[in-house]
Amino acid sequence: MKIIIFGATGLIGCECVQQAIEDKDIELITAITRRPLHKSITSEKVNVVIHTDFLDYSPILNLFESHQICIWALGISQNAVSESEYIKITHDYTLAAAKAIASVNPDMRFVFVSGMGADSSEQSRFLFGRIKGKTENDLINEGGLKDTYIVRPASVLFSHTLSDKAWYERALQPLVHVVKVIKPSWTISTIALARVMLFIGKNGHHATLFENEDLREVINENQLGE
Repeated sequence: MKIIIFGATGLIGCECVQQAIEDKDIELITAITRRPLHKSITSEKVNVVIHTDFLDYSPILNLFESHQICIWALGISQNAVSESEYIKITHDYTLAAAKAIASVNPDMRFVFVSGMGADSSEQSRFLFGRIKGKTENDLINEGGLKDTYIVRPASVLFSHTLSDKAWYERALQPLVHVVKVIKPSWTISTIALARVMLFIGKNGHHATLFENEDLREVINENQLGE
């Protein structure tokens, strides 16, 4: 199978690339990104496509025709950018990609990384909840793809070093480890998250929305953990 990964320079997207490299069912990984991937990623299975306009995919439409899975892990903290920029990155980029893919390959399975707290009613007092919820709704109702899967990880435990990551990603990790002790069902490692998204993308699923506990259930049922 062939997979497209958006957000491959981020923590979750990078782990998706790593796990796809190890997955014998994946023959080609196309990472669509603004900049080169981490120097540790050297597999011949990986094809890096540098793309800068995430509202216009016309130059790379042909790529979408030959792939079966897309994982959308592109995102940013609401605290790192202005409200308008957050909406553009979280909602507009995602919908533009889904619609572009659907125009040439509506059967591609699309896995969207949302998050715990996303509000499907779009009424949350938090920007994250409203915009993630709106993006989920619009992907389902307007994206045009046959199979769209929404994953809502809660507290993500990063499996590798954070030295080159954003300050807010590093700062949250001690809190995540506390949550792991108090409420383990609310945590998930980047490795396990990447594996379960690959599993859903490859095999499909009767469910379309996965809260953190649902993800852990699929992981346990299919022995996808570390």
